[in-house]
Amino acid sequence: MPAIDPTPTEAAPAGRTLDVDGVTVRYGSATAVDGVSLATEPGEVVALLGPSGCGKTTLLRVIAGFVRQAGGRVLVDGAAIDHLPPNQRNIGIVFQNYALFPHMTVADNVAYGLAARGQRGPAVAQRVARMLEMVQLGAFRDRLPRQLSGGQQQRVALARALAVEPSILLLDEPFAALDRNLRLDMQIEVKRLQRQLGLTTILVTHDQDEAMSVADRIAVMNRGKVEQFDTPVAIYDRPRTLFVNGFIGTTNLLPGRVVSVADGRATIDLAAGATIALPASPEAVAGGAVQLSVRPEQLELRDGAGPGCWPVEPGLSLPLGAQLVHEVRTADGAALKIVEPRRPGPPAPPRRFCTLAAEARPSLFPRST
Repeated sequence: MPAIDPTPTEAAPAGRTLDVDGVTVRYGSATAVDGVSLATEPGEVVALLGPSGCGKTTLLRVIAGFVRQAGGRVLVDGAAIDHLPPNQRNIGIVFQNYALFPHMTVADNVAYGLAARGQRGPAVAQRVARMLEMVQLGAFRDRLPRQLSGGQQQRVALARALAVEPSILLLDEPFAALDRNLRLDMQIEVKRLQRQLGLTTILVTHDQDEAMSVADRIAVMNRGKVEQFDTPVAIYDRPRTLFVNGFIGTTNLLPGRVVSVADGRATIDLAAGATIALPASPEAVAGGAVQLSVRPEQLELRDGAGPGCWPVEPGLSLPLGAQLVHEVRTADGAALKIVEPRRPGPPAPPRRFCTLAAEARPSLFPRST
């Protein structure tokens, strides 16, 4: 899942740093955010990713100043902003429902933040015109929100957030209400504007594809904690916990036992019916029960047996665009998903053996016995 990387025509201005230092939020006896620390780089996009109830939106609201934390600090360029009310933090926010004023024109909505700060006159009009041109809505300045499409309303909300020249931009599930094609267009547009302006941006989402494509780094959250904070490639290829491994992408879990560890290689007997050798890792301890996490694209189907192959019972094969997804069952009854390029012509005969692709680098996790 490659990240979107539109190249700006000129160097973007230097962004601000945003540090979340040991932030904890409690609601009664429940802990919504549990000692979270994150440090951003200037001008990067950080996604807070996780299931509903994991604490990502609460953390965003702490940064914005809408929720007061029980402990920890929020700092911009090294200076604490916890004592400041939301309207003095110079943070731009785009909400999931856009929160446009229905009785105001597009131009008035974009100017709202500037007017709230006491700014008036030609400078405001020029700023509004510039923002609307930036989001390609200059011709819509006199329309009301109800006269716009969902994507256009989102652009207005983005223009309003950018008009006040924020030091930090917060995006709260901004693409959730859009259809798939429009969502991709808006992800590219937001990324382009963010790069152009050099804005440090925090994106809250439960959509892993969105986080993987838009963010420079991702904080995967679970039960109020950050389980991994890393680049999209590292999180997909080298998940540190079983939760991250299962939440990001699709994977197959193959139980096994480590037979031996020698010369930097671990030999593992799989319950599926094969013995394989992998680069040794700290999780590989001789005699230890393990789970091998293998992405569907890291598996191959074959006609005959061979070293490192295990038998499978063919099941369903589903064409998904340019890919073909197979579901097969191993000798121990486990279901495996395997993805391969879809080739033209009639379907190939069922293949009854499976193995790891030559370039596969599966993840290994300890298994409770």
